[in-house]
Amino acid sequence: MNHQFELPGSYKKWTYGLLAVGLIAVIYGFIMYHPFADPHHAHGDHKDSTRFWAVLLQNSVYFLLVVNAAMFFLCVTTMAMGGWQIAFRRVTEAISSAVPIMGLVTLVILMTIVWGGRSDIYHWLDKEHVAHDHILKGKAGFLNPVFYSVFSVVTVVLWWLLGKKMRSMSLEHDEGETNHEKNKKFIWNNTVWASLFTVVFALSVASTLPWLWLMSIDAHWYSTMYSWYTFASTFVAGIALMALYVIYLKNKGQLEFVTEEHLHDLGKFMFAFSVFWTYLWFSQYMLIWYSNQPEETKYFVERIGTAEKAGPYKGIFFFNLIVNFLAPLLILMRRGSKRNWTLITFMAVLIIFGHWIDFYQMVMPGTLKDKAQLMPFEFGVPCLFIGLIMWATGGYLSKHPLTPRNNPFLKESMIHHT
Repeated sequence: MNHQFELPGSYKKWTYGLLAVGLIAVIYGFIMYHPFADPHHAHGDHKDSTRFWAVLLQNSVYFLLVVNAAMFFLCVTTMAMGGWQIAFRRVTEAISSAVPIMGLVTLVILMTIVWGGRSDIYHWLDKEHVAHDHILKGKAGFLNPVFYSVFSVVTVVLWWLLGKKMRSMSLEHDEGETNHEKNKKFIWNNTVWASLFTVVFALSVASTLPWLWLMSIDAHWYSTMYSWYTFASTFVAGIALMALYVIYLKNKGQLEFVTEEHLHDLGKFMFAFSVFWTYLWFSQYMLIWYSNQPEETKYFVERIGTAEKAGPYKGIFFFNLIVNFLAPLLILMRRGSKRNWTLITFMAVLIIFGHWIDFYQMVMPGTLKDKAQLMPFEFGVPCLFIGLIMWATGGYLSKHPLTPRNNPFLKESMIHHT
């Protein structure tokens, strides 16, 4: 349980390869799309500048929330005194260790958009327009660069510090021998810090940050379910990412105490939160469709159009539902499917891609209108963020023992049966 895992050469090649592809895509976009062009000239037919920032916004926010979901999973299972996940706890910690680098990249992108006056992304940045718009004027107390920036920076820093504390306590507890008093102190401290992270998470991801980062793209529109919808999307993708790493490490002869029982429970989470995401998707869509109020239906009209004319995102909108609901429902419903390593791998990749598409249709209609494209640039940029996640996660896994040997719940995890 004390040996160090050495990253295989193939893992490093994929990591650096994805980073290289992502960097090439960003450099290509920087040269071809003129990202610092005047946003007022980015409207109309010339959308290249807007496209560059919209794609970066979509990917940075999505992948940051996905890796941060790993720490949320760790914290809520800690508060629930759940021991089943301890056998792969280092995987959860490793994925969450990507939050600092992903957070920094995301903040740089967001601050450049906001302080660069990119009103083509957030039209509430146009002061002249806000002055003549009573809806935006009423939201100016929080839809302004200062509030947006301070709240974003403070939140990401809190995620980083609280997540770092949870990881450091886990590693420190592995040092030396264990005893009853040491375990009691560890459980208490772990629960307290997990509670603090959960409160911050609830006040950010589950409420306010999706309003600022994503919903304010369509600042005239609002939904009380939007933040929960965003949370469900990124949480199930985070669980899928954890499942991929667990399977990868098992295939490399690691995580000796992880069995198909643990994989079964990860499959349950993937199934359950896919259904939960669909519940929120349907509730939001059905209520707005039923009330048929123009200020609310505008959001969906931009995506799927009307009875007379189909919208430019109609195909993606319903493809999103098929990939993120029907596929997990039909495939993961069976007990055997959740114990099949190959099938879980396929579904995990599909879910991560599916919710990436979900974020695509959240961001593009409000920024690029009907000019959005799914071209090599759109598929190249996420390679950069995937590479960063692999680099940070792989570095953590190779530096620390993969089994938390002194954790008081380890035996419970070893004999776990579901």
